[in-house]
Amino acid sequence: MKKFLNSVDSVLTESLDGFVAAHSDILVLGEGHKFVRRRELKPGKVALISGGGSGHEPLHAGLVGHGMLDAACPGQVFTSPTPDQMLEAAASVGTGAGCLFIVKNYEGDVMNFDMAAEMSEGVLQVVTNDDVAVEDSLYTTGRRGVAGTLVVEKIVGAAAEEGRALAALKALGDRVNASTRSMGVALTSCTVPAAGRPTFEIGEGEMEFGVGIHGEPGRRRDQLKSADAIAEEICTAISNDLGAAARGKALLFVNGFGGTPSMELYLMYNAARKIFETQGVTVVRSLVGSYVTSLDMAGCSITLSMLDEETAKLWDAPVHTAALRWGM
Repeated sequence: MKKFLNSVDSVLTESLDGFVAAHSDILVLGEGHKFVRRRELKPGKVALISGGGSGHEPLHAGLVGHGMLDAACPGQVFTSPTPDQMLEAAASVGTGAGCLFIVKNYEGDVMNFDMAAEMSEGVLQVVTNDDVAVEDSLYTTGRRGVAGTLVVEKIVGAAAEEGRALAALKALGDRVNASTRSMGVALTSCTVPAAGRPTFEIGEGEMEFGVGIHGEPGRRRDQLKSADAIAEEICTAISNDLGAAARGKALLFVNGFGGTPSMELYLMYNAARKIFETQGVTVVRSLVGSYVTSLDMAGCSITLSMLDEETAKLWDAPVHTAALRWGM
C-alpha cells in the first residue's frame, strides 16, 4: 500500500485539519473533529445536516456551505458517525427553525441518525436510496444511497436558503430522491488505509457491475466491456426502474469513484447522454466529476434525476461550497 500517511490512526483528523484550513473562509471545524459546519449561519433557516463514513470525499464535508449543507459529520473510513456527532452538529448550526437530516441508506448511518433524531426536537429525515443495482446489500436493508444524495442535498439546500419550512423541505427531499436513480461499476478495488490491502480482488480484465461505494459487491463480476456497452447496461437499468417517469427533462450526473481520470468520465457522460436521449430523456443539466468517491477505486457511477421547473431552478440556484460553486 502506497499512500500519503503519517499514521492510519490520525489520517482522518489530519485530513480534516487541512480541509478546514484550506477553506477557512466558509468552514469551521467542530470541537473534537466531530463535524464541519458553515462559518456564517443564516438566522431562521432550517439547518441541513448530513454525514457518513469518510473516504467518499468531497461528500459530505465538501458540500457544506451556502446553498447546501449547514454541517456534515464524518465517521472513520467507511464507518458511520456516532449520534453524539449529529447532536453536537445540530446544536451548533440550529437557529430555531428545526433540522433536516439527509441520510444515505446504509444500516449504520440510518441507525445512528435515527438515534440522534429521537434525542432531538424539531428534526425530520430524508433517507436516500437511489442505487438500482441491488435491493439489499451487505450494508443495507433496501437500496443503497449513493451519488444521488448530492442531488438531494443541492436541491433541498437551495430551497432551505429561500426560507422554506422543515416539513416542506422533507417533502421536497423525498420527491427528489424518488425521481433519482444511480448505478456504478468498478474497474479496481479501493484500499482502506487501516486494512492496507485491496477490499476485494478483481482480475485485470474484469469489472464489478453495480458495485457499492464501500467496495461491496454489485450485481455480478463480469468481463470488462467497452464504455458504450457499460453505459448501455447502466442507462437501461436506470430507465427501466424509473419506468414512465423516465421521459422529459433531467439532470445527468457522471461521478468518478476516485481513481478515474476526467477524460474517461466525460467519455462515459457522452455515451450515457446519447443513450438516454434515444429513450426519451432530454438532458438539460449536467455534472461530471469525482464527488462521491470510494477512496482510490477506479470506476464511475451514472445518476439520472428527472427535473421539473421548480427543481431545475433550485439546482441552478447559487451555491458556494468547497466542491460546488456557481452563481455567487
